[in-house]
Amino acid sequence: MEIYRQSSGHSLTCGALFAGAGGFAVGFSFAGFTPLFFNEIDQQAASTFSLNFPQTLPFVCPIQELTAQHIRDECPFTEDLDVMIGGPPCQGFSINAPLRRSDDPRNSLFQHYARLVLEGLRPRFIVMENVPGLLSLDQGKTLKAVISAFEQSGYKVIFHILNAAHYGVPEERWRLFILGTRLTDIKLSFPSPTHYSYQRPNFTGGRDYTFSYAIKAQQQSLWYTDLLPSITVGEAIDDLPPIPSGGGAYEMDYTTEPHNSYQRRLRADAQKLYNHECGNVSEINLERMKYVLPGGSWRDIPFDLLPKGMQRARRSDHTRRYGRLERNGISGTILTKCDPHWGSFFHYEQNRVISIREAARIQSFPDWFRFTGTKGEQYRQVGNAVPPLLAYAIAHHIKNLLATSQEKSAIYATSQR
Repeated sequence: MEIYRQSSGHSLTCGALFAGAGGFAVGFSFAGFTPLFFNEIDQQAASTFSLNFPQTLPFVCPIQELTAQHIRDECPFTEDLDVMIGGPPCQGFSINAPLRRSDDPRNSLFQHYARLVLEGLRPRFIVMENVPGLLSLDQGKTLKAVISAFEQSGYKVIFHILNAAHYGVPEERWRLFILGTRLTDIKLSFPSPTHYSYQRPNFTGGRDYTFSYAIKAQQQSLWYTDLLPSITVGEAIDDLPPIPSGGGAYEMDYTTEPHNSYQRRLRADAQKLYNHECGNVSEINLERMKYVLPGGSWRDIPFDLLPKGMQRARRSDHTRRYGRLERNGISGTILTKCDPHWGSFFHYEQNRVISIREAARIQSFPDWFRFTGTKGEQYRQVGNAVPPLLAYAIAHHIKNLLATSQEKSAIYATSQR
């Protein structure tokens, strides 16, 4: 697979709602789609998006204030939009949310995605991303409402839960995707996994709505598959220069050549290394870190050094807290804070948390993609993003579906020249 930057002459187009810093858009640009416009309420995330996609028209405002007419008036070519992408905020749906309520105001934001699609933009395809918790929220009524809104307006819709690790991302990240089209001659499907993993889903719908054949049991010695093994954390980041806790720099030179194909892909078109700096860690956490071996967690820390709250925890709880990554394993989900109290974010051999660039590498962002803002804002942008290689898999699959449609065959053929 060749990863390349956005270039001129693309015939395929997309728009992005709840765009964040642009991970979804990066993946679609890899597949040859040009992002025409994006909407994002967070000013800093929007600044990052615009820095990396300067030709894409920004609408930086609450989505409630945006209309399809406004987009059409400001942005040319949207009358022939191929795909609308976006992931409404997931906190209200997440199984990790402190309060998981059906009346959380964030849960209604998907309606504005649907409104903008159905008011008149009417792209050929829609792609919505969210957490698997959307399946079980309010006994599934919220998900049914999302699907019903599109089906009543002439879209066929399917959904599935994908793990980023199954598409070459060195991270266990399960996400629910809703895919729809208004083209009548297309049979919808999701891209097949290219890699296998050992992680099993532990949420509602995990058995029925995932590609279970891509999950290998740890104890299986005989297992025949054409799938590739997961990309590891070491394969993702072991070419990056060592830095101290709280150190690094926004811009620096590479000190080694890439060691493998994953690194070569993500380093393509990058002349400098950006965002390779990490958050500072308190003295007590530096002391705790010394006891945690790769793959270990808070259980390795002497009892007297544990935070008071965790001294009362059961050994079966908080399995990823104060964890150290394994060089030859994959990462847990990259969160909006690479804070040791949240999960396994200690570097596998350096006594520090992973840098912003290392988190971005694990999320599969290319190195040419630069994040803006404070360190905290940059970590948040990385953690909120759709992994670009997962987005690429979906985008490439849609591109192939478009090739089977009589309505778009001529445009698709032009895009291949």
